[in-house]
Amino acid sequence: MEGIKKTFAKAKSEGRVPLVAYTTAGYPTIDETADILLGLEAGGADIIELGLPFTDPIADGPTIQVANTQALHNGTGTKTCLKIVRDARARGLKAPILFMGYYNPLLAYGEERMLQDAKSAGVNGFIMVDLPPEEAVRFRRHCTNYGLSYVPLIAPATSEKRMKLLCSIADSFIYVVSRMGVTGATGVLSSGLPDLLDRVHKYSGGVPAAVGFGVSTREHYLEVGKVAEGVVIGSQIITTLKNAPAGQGAKAVEEYCFEVTQRRNPRSSPTNGQTNGVTNGEANGHSISTAANGDGSGWVKQTNGEAPKEFSTADPTKQPDSESDPTDGIVHVDGVVKEQDREGAGLADQLEALNVEGREDPELIPSRFGEFGGQYVPESLMDCLAELERGFNDAKNDPKFWEEFRSYYPYMSRPSSLHIAQRLTDHVRKSCKDGMGANLYLKREDLNHTGSHKINNAIGQALIARRLGKNEIIAETGAGQHGVATATVCGYFGMKCTVYMGAEDVRRQALNVFRMKLLGASVVAVDAGSRTLRDAVNEALRKWVEKLDTTHYIIGSAIGPHPFPTMVRTFQSVIGTETKEQMNDLTGRLPDAVVACVGGGSNAVGMFYPFSQDPSVKILGVEAGGDGLDTNRHSATLTAGKPGVLHGVRTYILQSEEGQITDTHSVSAGLDYPGVGPELSGMKDSSRANFIAATDAEAFTGFKMLSELEGIIPALESSHGIFGAVELAKTMKQDENVVICLSGRGDKDVQSVAEELPRIGPQIGWDLRF
Repeated sequence: MEGIKKTFAKAKSEGRVPLVAYTTAGYPTIDETADILLGLEAGGADIIELGLPFTDPIADGPTIQVANTQALHNGTGTKTCLKIVRDARARGLKAPILFMGYYNPLLAYGEERMLQDAKSAGVNGFIMVDLPPEEAVRFRRHCTNYGLSYVPLIAPATSEKRMKLLCSIADSFIYVVSRMGVTGATGVLSSGLPDLLDRVHKYSGGVPAAVGFGVSTREHYLEVGKVAEGVVIGSQIITTLKNAPAGQGAKAVEEYCFEVTQRRNPRSSPTNGQTNGVTNGEANGHSISTAANGDGSGWVKQTNGEAPKEFSTADPTKQPDSESDPTDGIVHVDGVVKEQDREGAGLADQLEALNVEGREDPELIPSRFGEFGGQYVPESLMDCLAELERGFNDAKNDPKFWEEFRSYYPYMSRPSSLHIAQRLTDHVRKSCKDGMGANLYLKREDLNHTGSHKINNAIGQALIARRLGKNEIIAETGAGQHGVATATVCGYFGMKCTVYMGAEDVRRQALNVFRMKLLGASVVAVDAGSRTLRDAVNEALRKWVEKLDTTHYIIGSAIGPHPFPTMVRTFQSVIGTETKEQMNDLTGRLPDAVVACVGGGSNAVGMFYPFSQDPSVKILGVEAGGDGLDTNRHSATLTAGKPGVLHGVRTYILQSEEGQITDTHSVSAGLDYPGVGPELSGMKDSSRANFIAATDAEAFTGFKMLSELEGIIPALESSHGIFGAVELAKTMKQDENVVICLSGRGDKDVQSVAEELPRIGPQIGWDLRF
């Protein structure tokens, strides 16, 4: 901490503004990083921010994210980052160093251990992009005990209340994130930057403010230096490393920094580990065009029984028929986000989009479910979440809103039916002792309009969006059911709709891609990361704030930062509420157990929540066990995961020992997600609900049973719940009742089942050749 303060004081005494330089640990290689740190210092950098790579950032734009991806591919972990600092210190680096990153890797490593090891290695402090204020205060206190600095981030849209709090915990400097907005060679400051810095200085108590994002030339550096006490550069340094010849990155960044600062620092002997650091200096996000091309060939019927292998943004309606044959294996989408040229908005773009007046400050401590929930997001997202929460609370407390919501029940096909699955029940009893084998009932969400429970939430959030004056909708989707429901609602209400979908899910669920496009939506394939639901969520979160004034993000599952989990649960609770009423009409009492499949958890929390205060009702969630929990190919988050932070929320997640989010697997695209809703995590820890995992083979067993015994083809997601309910019913008495949430129909999965049968069929004795 003191090293950072001295660095700012020294620069001030010399009549100059210190440069804070960012680079990613492990990029372009681990071995080069220590040399790069020394090069930055030699070129005039006063403070160095070392980025800790993370698999699932929600604030970084393409330049920094590509560097992170490469660093992780190189094997960079927390211990690696500490070693890089030790090596650089041993070779004479004096500049203060700040670790910049996301909270989950730090949480996984252990806060106390991290502070001890960072101090020992020669780190001077931390910047945590997604640490909410209530946790930042606590973490800053621990940093102070070790003599380390905690640097808060402040955005153009940060409210006075939040700014006052964040400034109060700043000890060495404050990182102000504001795009430069330069034009021409001289550089012109963003018109709002001087006013923003005036607000910061009002509460900072003399603590310096360093401004970052969009600074790339000496002219920019000098212009920012006229109004700020420090300047941050990041993306241009990463770009310089990218463009440098192999092995020449350190020299390249030294010369670049010299061009900016016009000064050099002499190489010197090792320091005692006291130094400084700064923040995530990244920028350059550009929005992707998602305008629909007007084609109608999004889904391709396969004659060879194989899933489509490619996707394309070409407009097949402008091609000869011979070149757009529906058997060519191409799924047509409206855009593609690739790892190497990702155009997701960076933190600067998000903050720029939020730099509008009239936003009130959010509550500092949002709702939680035990230790789970919260808002672990960059400062840029806080105000839009606050706006959403206000709109949701106003609607929730307005009887006219619920009157309007219920007026769409005929369109949604509500209430959904509930009936006993008699043949399935009889099948269960054949393998039970006398008197055992509970009655199995089906809550038929598969009969809803669009074929799943997703329409409940889509209608509700669309109505919220209209109340907020938003006419554009973005969404993410895995299996495509939420995407279809959102596209349906947008078509019905006349709203523009863009759906982000992992490239792997695009291939697996080509039919739903076509359905979305038929409904007028644009579909963007995310060909980055694991190319599944988690990556679609990452992209949708980035895109939301680019056009916040006109756009609402309809999250499809009970995940994400507050208030999203509560919103989704509120609209999906119609499932459990109807089940209560219908079971009372049919049996005169509550069910003895309710069962649902669990991915993110929207159908599960919708069924479970209305029964959460009824201790006589057992609650069972069934996750995707994939190839088995003894492998790394599953998606059983609650069964095999541990608490962490992902996509803005503290919940159970699947992660490595280093806190990186691990790849998942499920035969069901809708369950292929490494996190889960925080309310379900709370239910697990409180023992109000039990959670088990069903393997792919067991899900196929459930699929087969319901299809053959009840004449109902279920979604593969729901098939997990069917298998779990059957196993539970075997342990219960014949006069007891179990209700299964049949969350979706299986039309979308027939092709996937046909493809997987040669692998899975022999495991369960199912030989279905055709």
